[in-house]
Amino acid sequence: MSIDCCIIGGGIIGLSIARELAGRGHRVQVLTREPRRATASWAAAGIFPPAPEPCSADPNAELTALSDRLHWQWAGELRDETGIDNGLTRCGGLSVARDDRGIDRLWVAAESWRNRGTACDWLTAGELASSEPRLAGAVAAGRLVGGFLLPEEAAIRPPRQLEALEQSCLARGVVITPSVAIEQMEVVGGRVTGLQGTRTGAAEFVRADRYVLAAGAWSGGLAEQLGLRIETRPIRGQIAVVRFPRQTLRRIVNHGLDYLVPREDGRVLVGSTLEDVGFDSTTAPAAIERLLGVAADLLGDLSAAVVEQAWAGLRPGSADGLPTIGPVPGSDNAFVATGHFRAGLHQSAGTAVIVADLVEGRLPPIGIEAFAVDRECLPPGPDSVSAYLARAGEA
Repeated sequence: MSIDCCIIGGGIIGLSIARELAGRGHRVQVLTREPRRATASWAAAGIFPPAPEPCSADPNAELTALSDRLHWQWAGELRDETGIDNGLTRCGGLSVARDDRGIDRLWVAAESWRNRGTACDWLTAGELASSEPRLAGAVAAGRLVGGFLLPEEAAIRPPRQLEALEQSCLARGVVITPSVAIEQMEVVGGRVTGLQGTRTGAAEFVRADRYVLAAGAWSGGLAEQLGLRIETRPIRGQIAVVRFPRQTLRRIVNHGLDYLVPREDGRVLVGSTLEDVGFDSTTAPAAIERLLGVAADLLGDLSAAVVEQAWAGLRPGSADGLPTIGPVPGSDNAFVATGHFRAGLHQSAGTAVIVADLVEGRLPPIGIEAFAVDRECLPPGPDSVSAYLARAGEA
């Protein structure tokens, strides 16, 4: 079977693009480097902050708003196609502060949400304890002094989403080829003519009409073969899973860059770290201990809980805080979709529609000039790697 489009990368971005293209009748192949569990998408916590329509020219906000709308549509479609419920729900999210400095920061954030038209309710320490009784101990001990509630904050189960996307892709005829390490992209006259690599030690050669580079943190190295300089620096994030005898929280709890994400079965995801350690996706005992300390500070005694597991993922960071989405300059059959950093899961559906439109020569639903492959990198914005690493260092 000839392939219309070959996608390099089997994470949330690659599978979403494959599903969208296959749904439009294209013959698609996905090359995956690692098992699904090893992707940054699988390792994510699955927090979807509110995504109101931006009131100003904010390309990241536009992409997130587009994608957020699509996710609610896709959730129903995926359930109908595969029988898998990805768990997408508006559970609400609390942002909490432990001191006056934290309160000042949250006041600024709350005003920003309200200015964007998002429901945001300020809560005193007592109201925090009433809204989530498990936080009452931290309030009584003076470890929490206030915060706000975003009723529209949502959560999704990343492993379920990946499984649903993969099953949907297969049902739509997508060929998913595992354990492929691409080593060479053949380029002739600006066109990609094929991919050379290895699969379980044997040579692998792939040809297609069009190609999409969506390999997450590994995209930067492959992009160099296309004459591109794209930063997709891997930033490690570690998460621990704590299981309580029964459901402990109803809402997501955000404390600075740390968070607790509850599950109905009593499990709580505790995350996350931001570490510039290269392609090391192992967990570090000291980091996991710190996360468990965050959980104990917020939830109190953990003696009735069991630390079930911990894992790490490598987020593909970008220098200016914007993903790279668009055609490769000088080529009529190569495209890039990478560098989403901490927002890849949330922005995946919108990215898929944009890339599918580009592959078909259509105008995308939103402007993508800010995401251009050859853009002049802007100064680091609030969503950039350097900005987040600085915030992590201040915490």
